[in-house]
Amino acid sequence: MAWLEETLAGPTLDVRLRWHNPPPDWSPGRDGLVVRTAAATDFWQGTHYGFRVDNGHLFAAGVAGDFVMETLVRAAPVNQYDQAGLMVRLSERCWLKTSVEFEPGEPSRLGSVVTNGGWSDWATQDIDAEAGREVTFRVTRKGADYTVEAAAGPEGAWSQIRLARLHDDGAGGEVLAGLYACSPKEAGFAATFKRLRIDRA
Repeated sequence: MAWLEETLAGPTLDVRLRWHNPPPDWSPGRDGLVVRTAAATDFWQGTHYGFRVDNGHLFAAGVAGDFVMETLVRAAPVNQYDQAGLMVRLSERCWLKTSVEFEPGEPSRLGSVVTNGGWSDWATQDIDAEAGREVTFRVTRKGADYTVEAAAGPEGAWSQIRLARLHDDGAGGEVLAGLYACSPKEAGFAATFKRLRIDRA
C-alpha cells in the first residue's frame, strides 16, 4: 500500500501536502493538479550563471526513510526554461529536482539539478519538444542516495537519468518530497500533474 497516493483531482487533497512558495494560480480538477507559475521563479544556486534563486513552487510532504516517488506531468510550456517535475529538498543549500526544461525552436532538455553545499549542477539530455510535453518521473531514495528516472508518457519504459547523493541528507531523516514547477523567465506556463504516489521502499 502506498504511503501517499493522490490523484490530484480534488476537490480536497491529502493534508500532508503543503505549498512551499505557492504559485499565483493552482487548482485540482478532473485531469489533475493544474499549476500556473509566476515569472522569474526558479531553484538554482550559484554555479556558472552566478545567480542564486530559491522561489520556485513546491507542493510537498515531509517524508522520512527510503521511498519511491512518482508523477506524470503534462506540460504546456511557453518560455525558455519553463519546467515541472519532482523535487526532494532538505534546505535552500541541498536539494534535487528533475524535469523537462523547455527550449523554444529546438530540443528541450530532460535532466536533473543536484545542489550540495549551496552549489548546483545540471545534467541534461536532449528530448524532442513534443515528447517532453508528457513525461513520467520517478525518484528513489535509499539512504542519502537518489536514483532519478524518466519515461515517455504514462506507460513508457523507464530510463535512468541520474544517480546522486545529497550530502546533507541524514540517510533516513525527513525531507520535503513532491511536485515542483517554475518559470525562470516569463509567466504563462501551465503544468498538469496527473498523480503523485510515494511508496515506502
